[in-house]
Amino acid sequence: MKKITIAIDGFSSCGKSTMAKDLAYEIGYIYIDSGAMYRAVTLYSMEHGIFQGNQINTEKLQKEIGNIHISFQLNPETGRPDTYLNGINVEDKIRSMEVAFRVSPIAALEFVRKAMVAQQQEMGKNKGIVMDGRDIGTTVFPDAELKIFVTATPEIRAQRRYEELKDKGQKVSFNEILENMRQRDFIDQNREVSPLRKADDALLLDNTDMTIFQQKEWLEEQFNKVVNE
Repeated sequence: MKKITIAIDGFSSCGKSTMAKDLAYEIGYIYIDSGAMYRAVTLYSMEHGIFQGNQINTEKLQKEIGNIHISFQLNPETGRPDTYLNGINVEDKIRSMEVAFRVSPIAALEFVRKAMVAQQQEMGKNKGIVMDGRDIGTTVFPDAELKIFVTATPEIRAQRRYEELKDKGQKVSFNEILENMRQRDFIDQNREVSPLRKADDALLLDNTDMTIFQQKEWLEEQFNKVVNE
């Protein structure tokens, strides 16, 4: 069976990462969470004095971007990859609301995206990969054989994120999450470099009223259509 590249794009907290991880596991592909890479750069910036209040010292970050190396290692307990920043597991740290509030401005910087896209393209050069993010089908892998664009209502996405963080023991506000989500949607869709948009040849999946099982069935059906062509 031929190996392909699968690009899954969409809004934050619409379930695309869970969907991509499950699909990669089922078909034996490598999964890469591109959003985790931008979160890791954000965490690095927070820990190295690049944020001054809510302002980003872009000159300092640009000088240090070459020192930011992100990799993924399979967690034997969860069966899923964890994010490593310069060799340190930061999977839990990058999922905090503090990082969530600051990631979009970092991800909008052209030199940051250029550096991350280069790393992502290197990871996917041999195909057999499932990658999710905001610009995978439009910028990172424009020639991907299967492209999916995922969406859901902001309220449903905020509820999913709220429950996820609550299960991890984090004290969060639903309204705070919803407002953060709307802000991120606006920034992601209106940034100058690689804005979030559906690729012309991507399949649209609105999972507002779908179960995880229904999504899984739908995605596997699309995968089988492409590899059996």
